[in-house]
Amino acid sequence: MARFTGFLWAPILALSLLIPLSAAHAATPETGTVSEAQPTVTWNGEFKPPIGAVGCTTPTDSLCDNFQLTVTPAPYPFVVQVTLHVSAVDDWDLKIYDAAGQVVATSGNSPSQDEVAVLTNPAAGTYTVQAVNFSGATPVFGLASLTPKPNDGAPVGTNRPPTYSVDADPGEHTSGEPSLGINWKSEIGDNGGTLMYVSGLQTLRLRYDICTSPARLRPDGNWQDVSPANAVTSLDPILFTDPVTGRTFSSQLLGKASLMSFSDDDGASWLPSMGSGINSGVDHQTVGGGPFAAPLTGALHPHAVYYCSQDIALAQCAISVDGGVTFGPAVPIYNLTQCGGLHGHVKVGPDGTAYVPNKSCGGRQGVAVSSNNGLTWTVRKVTGSSAGTWDPSVAVGPKGTVYFAFGNGDGRPMVAVSHDHGVTWSSPLDLGAASGIRDTAFASAIAGDDSRAAIAFLGTTTPNSSGDNPASPAVWYLYVAHTYDGGVTWTTVNATPGNPVQRGTICAGGTTGCTNNTRNLLDFMDVQADRRGRVVVGFADGCTGPCVDTPINTLDALASVARQKGGLGLFSSFDPIPGPPAEPLAEAAFENGSVHLSWSEPAEGGAPVKLYRIYRSQTGTPAELLGTVPNTTLSYFDGGFDPAKSPRYEVRAGNVYGESIAPSGCDNRIVPAGTP
Repeated sequence: MARFTGFLWAPILALSLLIPLSAAHAATPETGTVSEAQPTVTWNGEFKPPIGAVGCTTPTDSLCDNFQLTVTPAPYPFVVQVTLHVSAVDDWDLKIYDAAGQVVATSGNSPSQDEVAVLTNPAAGTYTVQAVNFSGATPVFGLASLTPKPNDGAPVGTNRPPTYSVDADPGEHTSGEPSLGINWKSEIGDNGGTLMYVSGLQTLRLRYDICTSPARLRPDGNWQDVSPANAVTSLDPILFTDPVTGRTFSSQLLGKASLMSFSDDDGASWLPSMGSGINSGVDHQTVGGGPFAAPLTGALHPHAVYYCSQDIALAQCAISVDGGVTFGPAVPIYNLTQCGGLHGHVKVGPDGTAYVPNKSCGGRQGVAVSSNNGLTWTVRKVTGSSAGTWDPSVAVGPKGTVYFAFGNGDGRPMVAVSHDHGVTWSSPLDLGAASGIRDTAFASAIAGDDSRAAIAFLGTTTPNSSGDNPASPAVWYLYVAHTYDGGVTWTTVNATPGNPVQRGTICAGGTTGCTNNTRNLLDFMDVQADRRGRVVVGFADGCTGPCVDTPINTLDALASVARQKGGLGLFSSFDPIPGPPAEPLAEAAFENGSVHLSWSEPAEGGAPVKLYRIYRSQTGTPAELLGTVPNTTLSYFDGGFDPAKSPRYEVRAGNVYGESIAPSGCDNRIVPAGTP
């Protein structure tokens, strides 16, 4: 999570208040303008005494330094970047308010890190740039610059766009920042593995039945609560499943203690873990794992397990060589002058190289890299990136290709690729350009084959929507971008069309900077792939009920999973052979002599679905064709309906290759609801 406690900073705050106020000086100047003709303006901020987590909530709050920035729009697409340069060890935060007093951008990095926010094509008007002294001893130096918006849209791939289906747990509405795991060893038939999902204090288990498309949740796998006994109220829940070993780790963070358990049977039983190395941090915990780096060979457990967290300013990682039972001492992964304290999730490559991404490393985004099993770490910045608002994410292919997914300083969803452990990077590409996406949150990446990867993120076509305004017109959806050629081209799809996941802003100001409840989705989500390379996204749906169709903010957090049902997956060995479509997932209802059938569009079998055929069977009679339709519903009066003969219906999809046939062992005929 973002910065959320004031008590940890109380000693610093007390010392800072002893600094003589004679060191303060007036902001010079107090106002400024950026335009095409005058693209840059600078100012010296006015010193204000530290106020810690109290913060400021209005653009006129005298406890903070307020600079008036007038924007005159350029005649071309442009961005305005605002930077507050801070002195070593100092900690200031940044807020930008529009003319209506709404927060449109924030930045809350750790001590010594500059605060950076970028506005994309902001409307003409005067904005308030507010510097909030968290624990600084000297004033900031401000810089605002207007520059052309880069033309760096990702080339669109030629593959058929993937499709997704969504399952939600109606009983779990407190699932902000979920994490997801998939156990490839727990295959039941070919169901793609068991899914483990953490939200709040609950560790949930899902299992799928693939007899239909999209796959349906099995009766014994419908959001089952399999939480370990030590799940108590905490600051951060986290879950990680090593898909190869099948071991799942579930942890709750309580102060500096990681209350971690691990399971080798998908949550049926749990064993306690040491949880973390000493010294562990109080926030933003993450668990990951993979092969050991040479010369370690995994004598006690096949894979290394990493635990990382941050102590407000410093971030540290510890390694376990015995499968997460115990951890060695925690090692700092960067210092205050290199990166901010908050970081993304740790990932491990095939050669044992470990990666921890960070949104702010000296004005750029970067990644801490260890090639010696966590003994030492090196920070490598992503060329062409700018410090962002949300945690970035890394994914590593089987030959070491690294995909770095991030929200750039201007909010756009971006990706850069490295083939040398992050030493050099490709020019970042905008994954949302073709979809008109102007702001993004929660980038999360997963790789399959070395040339295949997927990046999930929340996106909106409304720019500057990471503020704290539920009345904002922004409408957010879940998007997933796929590459099948190593990041040269990308295909970005809306995985929740017609069903927004948030209306209004998604606040990035932490627990102290979000006063309008727009931080309901918290700080991140997760993406994984099953054994066949189908992409699965664990996310929280913040827009339910009336919010779906009308501009009403429910600000919910409904536990949800988006599962790939069509298109190429991340492993080419499982690419579909051209053939008939999969059998649709259908439902039936019976009312006053009429039968109402509906079904989902199935995964394509190499060609688009052209039609659907509906069959009925009854006890003692063969199946008969009732009709052929091009759409996904059918309602009709069934004069031959006989409840005593247990009538059942089956829907089959057809394309140029033929008609769908249920997999072996499946019976997809359904009994209509309401049948006596």
